[in-house]
Amino acid sequence: MTTEQINTVRKQDSPATGPKAPPARRVAPEGTVLNVFSHGILIVWGLMVGVPLLWVLWSAFKDTNSILTDPWGLPTSLRWENWSNAWNDANMGQYFFNTLIVVGGSVIGTMVLGSMAAYILARFEFPGNRFIYYLFVAGMSFPVFMLVIPLFFVMRDFPGSTLLATYHGLILVYIAYSLPFTVFFMTSFFRTLPNSIGEAAMIDGASHTRTFFQVMLPMAKPGLISIGIFNFLGQWNQYLLPMVLNQQEEKYVLTQGLATIALQQGYENDWGALMAGMMMAMLPVLAVYAIFQRQVQAGLTAGALK
Repeated sequence: MTTEQINTVRKQDSPATGPKAPPARRVAPEGTVLNVFSHGILIVWGLMVGVPLLWVLWSAFKDTNSILTDPWGLPTSLRWENWSNAWNDANMGQYFFNTLIVVGGSVIGTMVLGSMAAYILARFEFPGNRFIYYLFVAGMSFPVFMLVIPLFFVMRDFPGSTLLATYHGLILVYIAYSLPFTVFFMTSFFRTLPNSIGEAAMIDGASHTRTFFQVMLPMAKPGLISIGIFNFLGQWNQYLLPMVLNQQEEKYVLTQGLATIALQQGYENDWGALMAGMMMAMLPVLAVYAIFQRQVQAGLTAGALK
């Protein structure tokens, strides 16, 4: 075989002159369909939550006639008197003050007692440890509707003086209502913290109390903020317990006040004031979540990252 024949065969066998390979099909990234579906669900959920909120907001600046005749229309002028009527005439200011006292005291009490109980259950082994822990867990599944009637008689017949329609009585009930989830959440969080730091503090002469408040509790700050936000939201929006246990009108909380305003404004035909009152009740919740949003996310993921 001559040199020219050999070169001809090589050219024929060369990949450059051979038949072209079919173009590779483009494979969709894994999970694309799932991502599109999940984002679609989030968008629908956002619209379901955001549209009613915006509707209440712009209705708070409209008069009753505009709300009834053109409910989806934007206000032609801002009626700030709706807010003053709700705050003064409808006693939203008093309801707001009562709610701050009750929720503020109950959130602080829940966080202190719940974190202390969770720290003991997470760090110390003693007979009955698991039983107490699961007792708190069982409290999360106990329906509050079954507690209302016996709780009413317990508070009414409390030794010394009745706890019905009192700030401290409602605070104690809120603390008891929120403790199970707080202990459950904080116990799992304290278990993720390193033991070496607490042991080092004990070696340096710190007592158990000082170790907890000055060493371990600051380390649990993300978890405390997260569970604090959850307790704040739950207690701020609580309606059943104060409705049964707090029948004195001057001590009504916001949820009771809004129900009263809805009944009154239905007869007085002042729906603008009702919408303004609803916004007053929602704004603190929205503000708290907007301020502490990053801390809440950090607290929920801290246990998985450690």
